[in-house]
Amino acid sequence: MKQTPFTGKHIALGAKMAPFAGFNMPISYTGINEEHLAVRKHAGVFDVSHMGEFLVKGPDALGLIQKVTSNDAAKLTRGKIQYSCFPNRSGGIIDDLLVYCLEENQEYMLVVNAGNIKKDWDWIVENNTDNAELVDVSDSTGLLAVQGPNATRILQPLSSIDILNLKYYNFSKGSFAGVDDVLISATGYTGAGGVEIYFENKPGNADKIWDAIFSADSQIKPVGLGARDTLRLEMGFCLYGNDIDDTTSPLEAGLGWITKFSKEFISRPILEKQKQEGVLRKLIGFEMLDRGIARHGYEITDRDNRRIGRVTSGTQSPSLGKAIGLGYVDVSHAAIGSEIYILVRNTPIKAKLVKIPFE
Repeated sequence: MKQTPFTGKHIALGAKMAPFAGFNMPISYTGINEEHLAVRKHAGVFDVSHMGEFLVKGPDALGLIQKVTSNDAAKLTRGKIQYSCFPNRSGGIIDDLLVYCLEENQEYMLVVNAGNIKKDWDWIVENNTDNAELVDVSDSTGLLAVQGPNATRILQPLSSIDILNLKYYNFSKGSFAGVDDVLISATGYTGAGGVEIYFENKPGNADKIWDAIFSADSQIKPVGLGARDTLRLEMGFCLYGNDIDDTTSPLEAGLGWITKFSKEFISRPILEKQKQEGVLRKLIGFEMLDRGIARHGYEITDRDNRRIGRVTSGTQSPSLGKAIGLGYVDVSHAAIGSEIYILVRNTPIKAKLVKIPFE
């Protein structure tokens, strides 16, 4: 398994470790519920150095990004970030990603999911017909997400960057904890506020950054992938491999807002037709009315036991104290407030469709 710059820190703290996307990653330290609530109420630190980062440079950089992503990257100016996806040739999703504009029309950074690094890289290379310069900096980039309502207050004294006033989906470069050329972005996967910190993985950089953060506040907690999943699910954020994949379209997944038909991109005709004719299934949120927790792959039925979809994600929400989930259902059953049933060990458990984010 691959290691991140912080693997030794996790093991020293007694984290429960497990393989994830080829990396030895922390699942939890003191417990998923405790870590989850620490992020919602105060602040927590996630090691997300397993994520992939690609640089796209040169006069053809924007043209390549426009072709392979669904959102309109031409709207980005320096210091701005955009959520997007890579459509495949049949209208499915190769991956979802963030596009960072490092220099307008000249240099961008694409941040992709850890499990899709090779697949995404191969896809971009295959479609790089105009020879934009591509650099995979995944292995040389460290990344921490510091999330929670008090995250920016805790971090501000450590940085030359005005973290407190960094707007959502914007970034800035400067020094942090004595490390130069650090990129800090107002992004994250929790809905709790905070930032993500990118740095070059040179000897000593990771230790300086990690130690400074935990020295700055006695209550900040390290958080594992378990709570990362429950936090994103409460917000209704899609997880690649669960809620979106090569067989789901962005329109089915409720990602029409990142699918811009004002430009040309791979599979645009397919997705445009879907928009005009309407999709047949839709990603929905639900909460359990009867006792039980929905899990990925469980079938969804109507009151007459007819199959109408499947669960893609489910958990017991630590913040809300109830079982919630996401899943695809036929559009005829997708109205908010509709009653559905989740087959839990072949027993139908009553649930209802609710708005996302969950509350």
